Amino acid sequence: MERLIDRYENKLIKQGLAERSQLLMAEIETEIVWNRDDPKCDILAEVIRNLNISSLCFSPPAEPYRTLVDFLSSRADTITLKDNETRLFLHDLPVIREFSAEKIVAQLKRRKAVIVDGHGVVTYGTVSPEQTFVVYSSVLFSCFVKFFADFLEHSLEGTVSDEEMTAFKRVMEYLPPSPQIDMTFKKAPFASENEVYDAVSEVGKPVVNYGFVDSVMGNISYLHNDILYISQTGSFLDELEGFIDPCPVDNSSCTGITASSELPAHMLIVTDSPKRAILHGHPKFSVIMSLVCDKKDCEFDGQCHVNCPDPRYVKDIPIVSGETGTGPNALCNTVPKALKEHRGAIVYGHGVFTAGQDDFNEPFRNLIDIEKMCRTEYFEKLKKAGIDV
Repeated sequence: MERLIDRYENKLIKQGLAERSQLLMAEIETEIVWNRDDPKCDILAEVIRNLNISSLCFSPPAEPYRTLVDFLSSRADTITLKDNETRLFLHDLPVIREFSAEKIVAQLKRRKAVIVDGHGVVTYGTVSPEQTFVVYSSVLFSCFVKFFADFLEHSLEGTVSDEEMTAFKRVMEYLPPSPQIDMTFKKAPFASENEVYDAVSEVGKPVVNYGFVDSVMGNISYLHNDILYISQTGSFLDELEGFIDPCPVDNSSCTGITASSELPAHMLIVTDSPKRAILHGHPKFSVIMSLVCDKKDCEFDGQCHVNCPDPRYVKDIPIVSGETGTGPNALCNTVPKALKEHRGAIVYGHGVFTAGQDDFNEPFRNLIDIEKMCRTEYFEKLKKAGIDV
């Protein structure tokens, strides 16, 4: 029988976030069970004994993450970021200089993760090893976004240091090329509820496999017979079988309790337009480009994610503000409006929403196209700044 730590160890490896030979994972049963033996286990076991946790993960990141995490951690005791995953889950990323149980424990008592400079990332779970995977993945996503966003900003300002340029060139050696994807998904009309479940599950797998979603971020939905079938909150998009909620558009059921936290936005999209299939992912360069703004000394600086009054675009795709959930600054007030007139919308620091009228072929194609466009725009800006890559 597969242990839980084996499952999440394999997910970290498959998604290119860690290397098996360096990854350490533990879960507490009657005793501490490790995925493998390592001298560091003694120090990490002491961490476990001093915290009320059920699992722990430690690993140096796989490339290209290792170089960029090492660069960021070498320059700050706390890494501050602007992306949505940091605001919601991480707040900030503490950095320590010594691989010691005492120092790791001190930081994990106040944050979900700690970076040990030159060593790697430590995360924990209070319920399941799943939590360690989710946080570890979120840390690497946030650091990737920060590193590339900072490098572009410094390039435009002409302030790139020799150390930053060296790190950037090394990261570029490991950065995979933009994926070339030619896929066809199940085509509408869907004759039954089971066909809808299959269609939602089918599209979720490549959204994860091609790096458009990290950990449990992102969501998928489809409207069929006045019922919106939407991925559950906290679900893995590549493992959606059994984790899709049927939510009637008239709110006659309480299944929305476990549905994605972005259910309100999905509902407004499908009830206020002819679009029925919705994808929401967190492709990295789309998030990076959403943070790029030429306006200096803006009175809304620091509040861009909730209240940006200026229209901004990457080519033809609008960048909108909006927080998860409901309320006056929620993305359910911005994304549905944007999707009425555009093939997609980028939420500041968050990710991309796309929608299609019939099935998932159109929104998946648009998700790919928007990420490719943002990646191209990023490197075009670098070239204009005199950075040849």
